[in-house]
Amino acid sequence: MSRMFITGLGTARPRQRYTQKQCWEALQNSTQFETLQDRSRALLRKVLTGDNGIATRHLALDRLEDVFGPTPDSLHARFLQHAPALATQAAESALADSRQQPRDIDALLISTCTGYLCPGLTSYVSQRLGLRPDVLTLDLVGQGCGAAVPNLRAAEALLKAGPCRQVLSVCVEVCSAAFYLDDDPGVLISACLFGDGAGAAVLAGEARGKRRMEWKASGSLLDPKDRDLLRFEHQGGMLRNVLSLQVPAVAAGHAEHVLRRVLTETGRARPEIAGWVLHPGGRDVLLALGRRLGLSEHDLRWSAAVLREFGNLSSSSVYFVLQTALADSAPNGPWWLSSFGAGFSCHGALLEIEQ
Repeated sequence: MSRMFITGLGTARPRQRYTQKQCWEALQNSTQFETLQDRSRALLRKVLTGDNGIATRHLALDRLEDVFGPTPDSLHARFLQHAPALATQAAESALADSRQQPRDIDALLISTCTGYLCPGLTSYVSQRLGLRPDVLTLDLVGQGCGAAVPNLRAAEALLKAGPCRQVLSVCVEVCSAAFYLDDDPGVLISACLFGDGAGAAVLAGEARGKRRMEWKASGSLLDPKDRDLLRFEHQGGMLRNVLSLQVPAVAAGHAEHVLRRVLTETGRARPEIAGWVLHPGGRDVLLALGRRLGLSEHDLRWSAAVLREFGNLSSSSVYFVLQTALADSAPNGPWWLSSFGAGFSCHGALLEIEQ
């Protein structure tokens, strides 16, 4: 039976780093702020100045003022400029971590939901990396924050089917390419929570190096009846994030279902899980996950650390959490990795870690 190992891991984010306080100050000084209703201004103040688990975010903006008064063309230009660059940086880091060369990669899979290019990001990234011209490329779109695990599951299928021997998996999001302000609460909260970044992993059929990360089993849950709770829609030529108050509870319930099913299928028990790598969708999401899965602050510390430093990085978040956990000398044993997002969809994977 073929197996899959994560042999390299890498992340990237924009150089520019802004505190939530800086974002609030820029908002107050903008002419657009005055056009918002009183309740909208109060909501922005609450999220940006309160304890929402986020201290800073990395954004692909030379100045915070660039976020005001966007047009469809300016947002697309932001995605085109930064998405290929961030994806390439993360991929280069993952290749270096795996001690592999670009010519060794047989397939490139890239997930995103914050912009659209044709040809897709794989065309730009494969060229920048110098991948072989016969590399298999797949652009995966529309899965939102949950895209990382489906991307990795697709890599697993390619490795099992052959002839791919090494696959490069990338998730990249330029969330600031969907930032603007109006009186919709979902739009406002999204502008306060999301950051920009990319994550990448090299996958192979055999372990390499001192660190051993084996992909043991995975599962997914798709519940279309909850589709309208969390999704993007197009309005005025721009992406509008639909973000409902029910998201934390729904995400936690689906996460529990997927975890329970995979553990049952593999004959493992929940107390065996030594590490939790969970998508940090927000403070309320992590609190809901903790309550539903019976997790402590210690269990959630890596997700909370990523949220505090970077905000919600959408699909690339779990790469950052996994990297943070590995750097923290986390215990060996089975780890649980979970992502969830638009659809409403939820995904999970059981990893076996030896460092």
